[in-house]
Amino acid sequence: MEQQLHRRTIVSYVQRGGRMTAGQERAWERYWPRLGQDVSALPAGPVDTGAWFGRSAPVVLEIGSGMGETTAKLAAAAPEVNYLAVEVYQAGLAQLMMRAAELGLTNLRLLRGDAVILLTDHIAPDSLSEVRLYFPDPWPKKRHHKRRIVQPDFVSLVASRLAPGGRFHMATDWEHYAEHMLEVCTAEPGLRNVHSGWAPRPQWRPVTKFESRAHAEGRDIRDLIFEKAHSA
Repeated sequence: MEQQLHRRTIVSYVQRGGRMTAGQERAWERYWPRLGQDVSALPAGPVDTGAWFGRSAPVVLEIGSGMGETTAKLAAAAPEVNYLAVEVYQAGLAQLMMRAAELGLTNLRLLRGDAVILLTDHIAPDSLSEVRLYFPDPWPKKRHHKRRIVQPDFVSLVASRLAPGGRFHMATDWEHYAEHMLEVCTAEPGLRNVHSGWAPRPQWRPVTKFESRAHAEGRDIRDLIFEKAHSA
């Protein structure tokens, strides 16, 4: 990782500690060799999703799948897509594999590591049908705002990886971060806001623990959906 630090100042995650439970360790040993790959160990060039999934299908990338409850439900609800989830937290990935096994999912693959490196080095331009970023770390203190993942360079990177007509869907419970997301994405020439401002909350997006906590604390949830223009 050290040799990669000079490449950027923003990473897609916050390091979290914690050991896996016995069940998570069993899931890791059983499922990771087939369902997961480390971003740092990927061969040079784009991930061959067709070979990995065993089929050609639209690819959805979710950044930061956490403990996987929402991700598993989203993948289960869209069997027609190849669903990629990138997350740094090993226990979360193990828990997601347990959920995937319970649901019998065949359209989900996992990547452990930094989504910025994944997008930069291992996702081909114009290849993703959707990128999802739900409740990223808000870094609420003003002096930490520069650590937020949604910055102009990151949004430009996402836009370059979306296929024409592909969408970038974000959700956050922090008002100022939502306003920042709206401002940054509106300024990206490769994207257009699907709605005039905030997007209606999609019924298909499961309620996350962060969302439930936000409601309990009196914070509103804001969704944003931007779309990449079709080629002329």
